[in-house]
Amino acid sequence: MAATLQIRPLSGALGAEILGIDLRDPRPDLIAAIRAAWLEHGVVFFRDQTLSAEQFLALARAFGEPIEYPFVKGLDGFPHITPVIKLEHEKINFGGLWHSDTAYLERLLMATMLIARETPARGGDTLFANMYLAYETLSEGMRRMLDGLTAINSSAKADVTKTREDRVRDSAKADARPEYSAEHPVVRTHPETGRKALYVNGGHALRLKDMSVEESAPLLNYLFQHATRPEFTCRFHWEVGSIALWDNRCTQHNPVNDYHGQRRVMHRVTLAGDVPR
Repeated sequence: MAATLQIRPLSGALGAEILGIDLRDPRPDLIAAIRAAWLEHGVVFFRDQTLSAEQFLALARAFGEPIEYPFVKGLDGFPHITPVIKLEHEKINFGGLWHSDTAYLERLLMATMLIARETPARGGDTLFANMYLAYETLSEGMRRMLDGLTAINSSAKADVTKTREDRVRDSAKADARPEYSAEHPVVRTHPETGRKALYVNGGHALRLKDMSVEESAPLLNYLFQHATRPEFTCRFHWEVGSIALWDNRCTQHNPVNDYHGQRRVMHRVTLAGDVPR
């Protein structure tokens, strides 16, 4: 019998909280029900989950194949769990701009799972945006043009490298390359839902294929701004034990950097996806 979930949508665009469940027991029927809700809402959230590192990784494995983050070491004994930390004296937050995770890799991520271990007294929310809506609200002519374009994505764009400087300084992986780069379609078809989604983000999309950075900039900058219009977004407030699971194939996210002088500690697992089309 399929599990029945209590679901509370977070906005008109995407996102839903799933209430009243204990994720320490990831039964197959529960995982199947959560996955269906996740595919519908793009990102799902849970509260008050007391998972050890081992239990958190087991939960992630119930949804897919964990992969290691290329730049920063994982937890001792758990290389697939990446600490996402901002310390009291730091001004820049990890991943602090609109993006989809690791768009510079050839095989992209299916999903990211994040659990809050320490949260600031105020601030530190995360914004999410729906890339289905970003694509579907473009004009017919724009959609027709974008359907044939490819973007060059790089891990070395200045804005995104700045957001990981603190963690690379104290916990860099020895085998990390200076730069990762991959070509991906500007518009991708979701392999499970069949819907088209805009797939360029300001953190990683460097230029359009067969164009210079300067030639690409007007169109890419328009798409970056369009993709994060307020009506495409939701906002999640973290508490200790909160978990988010987002679909990296059809969403972007942006952790808000509004808690200087306070500490925020999260643990992240990323799940392998496919080569998009």
